[in-house]
Amino acid sequence: MFPPKYAPALFGFILSGLMSFLVSGISTARAVGLAAHFPGLWATAWLTAWLIAFPVVLVVAPLTRKAVGWLTRQG
Repeated sequence: MFPPKYAPALFGFILSGLMSFLVSGISTARAVGLAAHFPGLWATAWLTAWLIAFPVVLVVAPLTRKAVGWLTRQG
């Protein structure tokens, strides 16, 4: 278990992992089809994408929260 202070980073880690997994799988399948070497290509694409996605999520998430707060502010 992690202390609550790690919740934003853990959320970003999990979300970026899941999203990069899905998007890289779709992109790889569209590029090469479901060939015999698809799983290896997908794994490589996913890990590369995740290495980029996770730090980007950590930087962009606070800005996105502010934008959502601004867009949903009443009054």
